[in-house]
Amino acid sequence: MDKMEIMCEQKRQLLNEADAAFYICMSRAWLRLARMRKTGLPFIKIGRSIRYDVADLDEFLKTNKVKPVR
Repeated sequence: MDKMEIMCEQKRQLLNEADAAFYICMSRAWLRLARMRKTGLPFIKIGRSIRYDVADLDEFLKTNKVKPVR
């Protein structure tokens, strides 16, 4: 495996705002409000572009999962 193949395997999967909102079943407005309040998901800002790492989205869903108690 050459260096480029290794880098491609380790590449993060990043989603834009619309795709991230769809992925977690929330609205884009909720994501924007959470970013503004700094209470939401971790995000990456490159210039004016906002991206969400799929690993962070999965972690968010996992930590917000509620298991009913009988």
